[in-house]
Amino acid sequence: SSGINAEYGDREKTCPLLLRVFVNERQHHLPEAYHRGRVPPNELQIYTWKDASLKELTNLIKDVHPQASEKGTMFNFALSFPDRKGMFHFKEVGTTSVGHTGPDDKLTLQTVRLEIGDYMDVAIRPPPEDRLKERRNVPMRRDSGRGFRPRPY
Repeated sequence: SSGINAEYGDREKTCPLLLRVFVNERQHHLPEAYHRGRVPPNELQIYTWKDASLKELTNLIKDVHPQASEKGTMFNFALSFPDRKGMFHFKEVGTTSVGHTGPDDKLTLQTVRLEIGDYMDVAIRPPPEDRLKERRNVPMRRDSGRGFRPRPY
C-alpha cells in the first residue's frame, strides 16, 4: 500500500491523531467509567489517521490482545464522547469479525464522525460457538417457587 487514500490524502504528509482506545471483554464499559476525567484502566494509545477503517483498528487491537485473534471473534466499536455538561455518551458505530468480511469493515473514523478528543470503546466478544459453550456450562436458574402452568386455552 502506498499510504495514499484518494479521499483523505497521503498519510506520509498528514499528521496522525492519537486515538485513545479502551477494550473490554464481552461488553462496553459503563459511561460512568469516563466520568470526571477518569478513564478505564485498559487503555491502548493508537496513532492513526481519520481514514483508518474499523478493520484496520481490529487488526491493531489483535496485535496487543492475541487472545482475540480467533476466527469469529467480534469487535463492537462505540464512540465515547462528552456532552456540554461533561457527561459521557456512547454511540455504537460498527462491528467487525475476525476472519470474516462484513459491511462495517470499511467504515473509517471519518465516516463514523470521530472528533478529536473522542474515545473509542471496544467490546470484544468470543466466537459464537464459544459463547454457546459458556451458556451450556451455566447452571439453570431455579424457579422461585412458582411452577410453570400451561394456559387452559
